[in-house]
Amino acid sequence: MSFVDRLRDPSEKTLGVLLLAPAFLLLALIVAYPIGKLIFNSFFDLRLSGGTGALKYVGLENYRLVFADADFWNAARNTVLITLITVPGALVVGLGLALLANLPFKRHGLPMWPVRLALLLPWAMPLAFAGLIFAWFFHTEYGVVNDVMRRLGATSATEPTMWLLRPNWAFAAICLTVIWKSSSFMALILLAGLQMIPNSLYEAAEVDGASRWQQFWQITIPMLMPSIIVALIFRTITALQTFDIPYTMTKGGPGNSTETLAMLIHKTTIDYLDVGYGSTLAVCMFVLSLVVTAVYLKRIGDSA
Repeated sequence: MSFVDRLRDPSEKTLGVLLLAPAFLLLALIVAYPIGKLIFNSFFDLRLSGGTGALKYVGLENYRLVFADADFWNAARNTVLITLITVPGALVVGLGLALLANLPFKRHGLPMWPVRLALLLPWAMPLAFAGLIFAWFFHTEYGVVNDVMRRLGATSATEPTMWLLRPNWAFAAICLTVIWKSSSFMALILLAGLQMIPNSLYEAAEVDGASRWQQFWQITIPMLMPSIIVALIFRTITALQTFDIPYTMTKGGPGNSTETLAMLIHKTTIDYLDVGYGSTLAVCMFVLSLVVTAVYLKRIGDSA
C-alpha cells in the first residue's frame, strides 16, 4: 500500500501519528527549539554590547566561569532558600485554606462565595502587582506593617524596622509575600483533591471511634497525597524561577542579598547584553528544575 493510500485509509497507528503530529510540531516550536538555541548559545561568547553580535566559540568556558562566579552561587543560594521556605509554607497555608473552603457551608446556611473568592483573588493577582503592594506594606516610613507594630508598641516611631533595607528582613518580607501569593494556587489544587475523597470513609472512621485528628492523618493526608505531589511540582518549579516579586520589592537588594537566579539571568542578558553567559546561567537553572521535577516524578512512581 502506498503512502497516499495509507493516508486515505489510515490504520490506528497511522491515525494516531497524524493526530499527534500537530502537538509534536507545536512542542518542538515553542519548547524544543528555544531550549536547543539556549544550549547552543551557552557555548559561545555572544555579547550585544559591541554592536556586532558576532559568535565566538568558547566551548565550556562559560560553564567554568559560572561555577567560579560568586554572584551565581549567591543567587543560587537565595533561590534554593526561597524554594525551601516558601514551598512548605505555601503548602501548609494552602492546605488550611483548602480545608476551610471544603467545610459544609451550605449545610449550615452560610454563603460559600467569600471563602472561594479569598482563594481566587491572590492567585489571579499579577506577580508584579503583588510585589508592589507588599513593598508598600513593608515600607520603612509609611508602611502598614510598621504602622501596626508602632500602634501595638512593638517598635518606636523614631526607630521603625527597615524591612527592605536590611538583608535578613528583606528576605523574610519576600518569602512572606511569595507564600501569600502562592498559597491560593496550592489551595485550589488541594481543594479539588479534597472533594474527591468519599464521605463514606469518614463515616466509617467515625463508626470505628476515630477522632477528627486521626481521620485527618489516616484518611485525608494519604488520599490527598497525589494532589499534594502535583501541587508541589508546580510550586517548586515556579519557586526556582522566582523573579517578579523580589524584583519589584527590592531589585535584588540591599546589595545582591535577595537576588535570585532569574534576576541574575535578566541582569546579565538584558542589562549587560551578555547573551552567551546569560544563556549558560539559564541552562543551569533549567537543569536544576529538571532534577527537582525528576525527584518528584520518582516519588509519584514509588507511591503509585
